[in-house]
Amino acid sequence: MNSIILSFQHVTFTYTPEDETVAPAVKDVSLAVHDGEWLAIVGHNGSGKSTMVKLMNGLLFPGEGSVAAMGMDMNEETLWDIRSQMGMVFQNPDNQFVGATVQDDVAFALENNGVPHAEMVKRVKESLAHVKMSDYLDHEPHHLSGGQKQRVAIAGALALRPRLLILDEATSMLDPQGRMEVIETIQALRESTGLTVISITHDLEEAALADRILVMNVGEKIMEGPPETVFAEGNRLVELGLDLPFAMRVSHLLQEAGVPLGKAHMSEEGLVEELWTFYSKK
Repeated sequence: MNSIILSFQHVTFTYTPEDETVAPAVKDVSLAVHDGEWLAIVGHNGSGKSTMVKLMNGLLFPGEGSVAAMGMDMNEETLWDIRSQMGMVFQNPDNQFVGATVQDDVAFALENNGVPHAEMVKRVKESLAHVKMSDYLDHEPHHLSGGQKQRVAIAGALALRPRLLILDEATSMLDPQGRMEVIETIQALRESTGLTVISITHDLEEAALADRILVMNVGEKIMEGPPETVFAEGNRLVELGLDLPFAMRVSHLLQEAGVPLGKAHMSEEGLVEELWTFYSKK
């Protein structure tokens, strides 16, 4: 297994620790994210996902337990070194734009970090090429589609050459086309660069594409494993207020109607293929 790039060890965080009647936002959570892995963290609102992101990037520090990243324990002395190796993409891309044009926006963080001009120009072009936005260098960000905006936000994060990219509900405000654009971009980046990705989401169709899923509920980690293992607990996920991927919901309905499917499929392609095979033999 690849080296661990980020870990929680029995992390607990409470926003008002002096009030014992307030439950922790994150309670005794341990996890390890490996270099090159895509981990999806899912849960409904109030499950602790947003607090976990803040603990990952040092906006909050645990009340109990420890967080480590890039081989260092996270504390005030190591925080900026760790953050320099992380990229963040948030829910609303409009809140991230500061430049008048796409290339200005991608270059902004590089300028703040003192990257020389020639190197900055190179990185801006490379990052926009990675997300297939090279033709939009001089466009105004606010005139782009939702999916294009998030791809530019990803380019801005990539320009800093992070080891870890954290997507905090980055597709939740997008239409299906925009969501597909962003997910395809992430998949292509992982294949071409080996980037480590943590995606925080409530969309199980998106989570199904990850290497591993961690399910949160009321601040606690209640399930963890490959998508196939987690989705095998379909009824439990539904009880937690999470919607199963469309293909799985259809698979269950077909099985209830007597169609002898071998399993509940996570992808529409797999479901269609089994149905085609079954009915072509009749």
